[in-house]
Amino acid sequence: MQIDTISPADTARYLAFAIELADAARPLALSYFRTPLDVISKLDESPVTVADRAIEKRLRDMIEERFPTHGIHGEEMGIKPGDTFTWVLDPIDGTKSFITGFPLFGTLISLALDGKPFCGLIDVPATAERWIGSPGGTLFSGSIARSSHCGSLAEARFYTTSPDMFTGADADLFERLSRATKLRRFGGDCYIYGLIASGHCELVLETGLQPYDYMALVPVVQGAGGCMTDWDGKALSVHSGGRVLASANSKLHDEALALING
Repeated sequence: MQIDTISPADTARYLAFAIELADAARPLALSYFRTPLDVISKLDESPVTVADRAIEKRLRDMIEERFPTHGIHGEEMGIKPGDTFTWVLDPIDGTKSFITGFPLFGTLISLALDGKPFCGLIDVPATAERWIGSPGGTLFSGSIARSSHCGSLAEARFYTTSPDMFTGADADLFERLSRATKLRRFGGDCYIYGLIASGHCELVLETGLQPYDYMALVPVVQGAGGCMTDWDGKALSVHSGGRVLASANSKLHDEALALING
């Protein structure tokens, strides 16, 4: 099945359900935020909390009730195989932010078709902000979101979640790209991709991401007029590596890719 064969009515139905999921996740996340939490280290040493698991469990139960044939790929509870559609979930994107009281964590919900991003949602519970991306465009809190028209690295505003994710040759590349921009800032996890969609920054470079970290972001960025690929310029899917480049527009994206691969 191709994305362009999905009817507007079905698209609207899936988006409405994604909103239901986000509406269920938000109060649950806030009920744990800035409270004493048991934090567990996973095998990759990233932290997980009772909040992550409670939210994902709630979302999975809702999906299995509404769309029992759909697959589910969640950060905390793994993969449930299904048909051509798979819901990809990150209950709390930015767990380190969450456990330190920083409010720009988010819940990421996306629907993939044959492993490719179809629609996606970034919900930021602490600020009550939400970006919803689909083939029809991106909405931010109910209004159309548009990315920046900035067309040069020299004028671009650059973000990454943390410089610590880059090591070795990747760290050199990160320095080269980020220093070529007008301004660079750190922190924000999924929130910075919403900022691209709303025109407040132009470039994000990251590495080491998992499908649940980026699948929801692709429709949001692209629906607002931006571009999001791997470092080679290839389209992202659940099978991509963790190297991600997001840009406000195609001209800027091409310039960034040329620097990365030059």
